[in-house]
Amino acid sequence: MRTKTLKKNKINVVTLGCSKNVYDSEVLMGQLKANGKEVVHEEEGNVVVINTCGFIANAKEESVNTILEFVQKKQEGLVDKVFVTGCLSERYKPDLQKEIPDVDQYFGTTELPGLLKALGADYKHELIGERLTTTPKNYAYLKIAEGCDRPCSFCAIPIMRGKHRSTPIENLVIEAEKLVANGVKELILIAQDLTYYGLDIYKKRNLAELLENLVKVEGIEWIRLHYAFPTGFPMDVLDLMRKEPKICNYIDIPLQHIADPILKSMRRGTTKAKTTKLLQDFRAAVPDMTIRTTLIVGYPGETQEDYETLREWVREMRFERLGCFTYSHEENTHAYNLEDDVPEDVKMERANEIMEIQSQISWELNQQKIGNEYRVLIDRKEGTYYVGRTEFDSPDVDNEVLINAEEGYLRTGEFFHVKVTGAEDFDLYAEVVK
Repeated sequence: MRTKTLKKNKINVVTLGCSKNVYDSEVLMGQLKANGKEVVHEEEGNVVVINTCGFIANAKEESVNTILEFVQKKQEGLVDKVFVTGCLSERYKPDLQKEIPDVDQYFGTTELPGLLKALGADYKHELIGERLTTTPKNYAYLKIAEGCDRPCSFCAIPIMRGKHRSTPIENLVIEAEKLVANGVKELILIAQDLTYYGLDIYKKRNLAELLENLVKVEGIEWIRLHYAFPTGFPMDVLDLMRKEPKICNYIDIPLQHIADPILKSMRRGTTKAKTTKLLQDFRAAVPDMTIRTTLIVGYPGETQEDYETLREWVREMRFERLGCFTYSHEENTHAYNLEDDVPEDVKMERANEIMEIQSQISWELNQQKIGNEYRVLIDRKEGTYYVGRTEFDSPDVDNEVLINAEEGYLRTGEFFHVKVTGAEDFDLYAEVVK
């Protein structure tokens, strides 16, 4: 049975995983469009490209299920070809080829030219910053580096993404200018480790100089920093954040744990004392900074005492934003040599308790915002509310500001001044200040 499609191929790009994958899919789609190809994102097409995630067990399972779903559609004649790219394909290509042979071809994270060739397109080197963005038009991710040189014991990213490679400042400025031309007002800087930026090409940590160049791009109103590492943080970035209104008083710094025995086993290169001092320095330098972090519970050898150290530290630090995940035992990582000895139910119990604590902290911090005024960027309309964010909130993972749509029309992608009228654990309610 053959598909009943027009002769011209329509390429459907399906994205799984993190913001880095979103960025990579957008670059792929930009290349395809420049080659005159018809390309859509997660809509119907007779040629499918699945950009997979291979980070932890749940993400791998979702990727495999998505591949199987489209292979089934191919067998039923609903699609003609299925290609797989991304981290799962980079990490497990031989296994995937053996287990799911009906995929037309598998590609790793660095094989974009080969993937394009398979899709009947040429890789165009001159396309600096040409992307088809899939995020709401007002914000976009800007990947400033690829790969990671950190030796964290639990992490498979260096296996899938390779060594750290910074993108030159001039290229990132060009990319930012092109995004602005398409209506982008907020840049979310991403990398496996922002703090390492520039060490390879400029021989110094150069995030501050990059930011100084990006704030000069006319039309950019917010610049947000994601994924900093807690050792070797370039403190000149904080001085710039405090002085420069375009740089959001916000940082995402995944800390993973705080008990010294676990930090040592995780190969994080820091201690509880050093990490606590760093966060105190952050708050001293930028008093109204919002700090987002992520934690892992159930790492091999995590004792009840280690967990309690982490739990009490979360209570003490009162992070504005926090996510907690259970440890995933990943082959070919350093920690895979350790016994995964914390039972799954204990991992879940610990993660849930941390999130309960954080929920209470978030509720208390949000109550303090009632009556305050904030500048809010409107992302979308959902039901009877316009949904926006303050500079202290990143899309998809943080708090949202809900404004009653019946009170008047608000244009998405625009900024408004609002007054907070109510607050829940993770949402604020507000009205526009006339």
